[in-house]
Parts: sequence; structure tokens; C-alpha cells
Amino acid sequence: MELCAGNRGGGAGVPGFWPVGPHSLVSLPAVQTLASRGWGKAGSSSAGIGIGFYGNSETSDGVSQLSSALQHANHTLTAIDHLVLETVERLGEAVRTELTTLEEVLTQRTELVAATRGARRQAEAVAQQLQGLAFWRGVPLSPLQVAEEVSFVEEYRWLAYVLLLLLELLVCLFTLLGLAKQSKWLVIVMTVMSLLVLVLSWGSLGLEAATAVGLSDFCSSPDTYILNLTQEETGLGSDILNYYFLCNQAVSNPFQQRLTLSQRALANIHSQLQGLEREAVPQFPSAQKPLLSLEETMNVTEGNFHQLVALLHCRGLHKDYGAALRGLCEDALEGLLFLLLFSLLSAGALAAALCSLPRAWALFPPRNPSASCSGSHLSEPLFQARLEPVPRLSSFLRCWRRPH
Repeated sequence: MELCAGNRGGGAGVPGFWPVGPHSLVSLPAVQTLASRGWGKAGSSSAGIGIGFYGNSETSDGVSQLSSALQHANHTLTAIDHLVLETVERLGEAVRTELTTLEEVLTQRTELVAATRGARRQAEAVAQQLQGLAFWRGVPLSPLQVAEEVSFVEEYRWLAYVLLLLLELLVCLFTLLGLAKQSKWLVIVMTVMSLLVLVLSWGSLGLEAATAVGLSDFCSSPDTYILNLTQEETGLGSDILNYYFLCNQAVSNPFQQRLTLSQRALANIHSQLQGLEREAVPQFPSAQKPLLSLEETMNVTEGNFHQLVALLHCRGLHKDYGAALRGLCEDALEGLLFLLLFSLLSAGALAAALCSLPRAWALFPPRNPSASCSGSHLSEPLFQARLEPVPRLSSFLRCWRRPH
């Protein structure tokens, strides 16, 4: 079998070699070597893509934990406002209706009227003290709004990274396909795509590095920064913020005095209502109905009060604060570092591919190398040519024409 050049003035061909340019021979092992290097770079890029998917998932989990903690904190603050509003309205309704009716019924007994008016003053005092417990009412900053904004940004960030990872995976696969099939046009297209993905990888690398540095600096001492920022945005006192953000024995409960006064007033109201029930009902049977209604109101008020005590304790909100920090400074930061490693690996692999792919397509054989050489048999598989003996020099010279 004879292997020869395919154009006038082209290079010569010998078994096991492909003609590339004038008077040049390229061996098949050279192409195989470049292809094997392409496989190695593709393996490195594939490892980076796997790391990228893991980092993207970890970052999403951390941000989701942050968003969930903010939503739970918003639920707690909303429950406090709702309980305070409901209790104050119930006490106000009791003062306007049942206690007023009871005073009218007991007009003939001055001491009973005085006890009723004492219960009225105590109920008004409880309502006034409870109104000061809704510390988040009227605050312009809403944890729910922050959680929605964080989730919105994270959704598009996650989608952008998934598209980038899939794009790099497709570029990697089609590059390997082009090398395997020795398709010059496919390798050229993938070279251009590799350049585009390389630019995106370097851009994401810079963004991830800046974010990781800033987040690491924030996570080293987050309490002071968050305290100052929250105080600036909400206008709340430092005693309230220190109580919930620090939540230790060194910081006292800023609502303890209001809670103590409210509890004492509720106990006094109960004792006065019990005294009125003993003294007034035998003489004034019509006083029994407003007294029963007042007792029911006070039972509901005490239940709401105990819920308020539990919600106002720093344990719940501080737990949400800790969960938000763990999601941001552990999972999200870890995922961000893996994304940084992915961008670094992919940028290195793509840069190496851009350097080697042009050399690879230059070594690819022409489409029909035997088109201009009659009598040659290059259309047969190349491995058959390697199994046959080397042709004589006369047969080789018959097919090679020197340029004039």
C-alpha cells in the first residue's frame, strides 16, 4: 500500500505519517499524544465541575438556612405583637363593658364599687405595661422582607452557577468528541467556547474571592457589626439588642420590670374578682354574669401573658440568630470556597486547553488525502497500512511531484 501527498507542491507521505504542509510529515503518535493530553485536561475539568456542583449545593443550603432562620425570627416577633394587641384589646373591652356594668349593679355598696374600680385601674395598668412589650412594632426593618430578598438573589445565583457548570461540561464533552473524531471544525468551535467559558471562570473566580474574603472577615466577629447595623436600621435601644444577640447572664432582660408589674397586677385583679364574687353575688345576683365574663377574660389574659414571657425570652430569637450565622458562616462559606476551587481548576484546565487545541487541529489529517493521487489506497483503514511492509522508493516517487 502506498501513502502519498494529496496536492501539488504538498508534502510527502509515508506509512504511519500524515501530510500537513509542504515538505512536512506528522506522525499519528503525535496526534494520539495530544489527544491523550486533552483527555487529561478534560479529567481535570470534570473534577472541577463536580466540585462546583457540590459547592453550589452547599452555598444554597447555607443561604436557605439563613432565610429559614430569618423567617422563624419574623414569626416570633409577629406573634409577640399579635399577643400584645389581642390582650390589650381584650382588657380594654373588659374595662368598657363588664367592669362598667358591674359598677352600675353594685352602686348601693360603696366598698364593692371601690373594689370594682380598683380592678379597673389594675386592668388599665396591665394594658399599659403590655403595650411596651411589643418592641418591634413600627420598626421599618422586617426579617421576612430580608429573607425574601436573600432567597430571590440566591435563586438566580444558584441558577447562574448551574448554567455555567453545564456549559463547561458540554464544552468538555464536545472537545473530547472533536479530538476523538479528529473533527477540525468542532475543535475550532470548542476552542472559541473554551475562551468564553475561561472569561466567565476568571470573572466568577474574582467575585468568589472577594465575597469569601469579605464573608470571612464578617464571620470572624459578627456580633458587633450586626448590633451596630440593626440599631442603625431599627432605632432600638442597645439594651434590647444586646439581650437578644448576646443572651447571657451578664445581660439582663430589659422587659423584666414590665413583666413583673403585669404579673402582680393580674394577681391583684384575680383576688379582687374572687372577693367580689363572695360578697356581691349573694346580694346582687345580676352581678354573677359580668363576674364570670371577667374571670374568663382574665384566664385568657394570663394564658397570653405566659406565652409572651416565653416568646420574649432571649433563648428563641438567639437560637434563630445562631442558626443564621451557622448557615452563613459555615455552609455558605464552605460552599463558596469549593466554588472558588472549581473556578480555579476550570480556569487552569481551559487555559491549558486553549494552548493545546490549536496544535491538535493542525495535526489532524485532511478529509480526502487520496483525492489527487490516483492509484493510492489511503481510503482504507490506517491500521492496514501499518501492517503492510514499507513500499519501495520507486513506488513512492511515482506519486510525488516536486513543485516547478
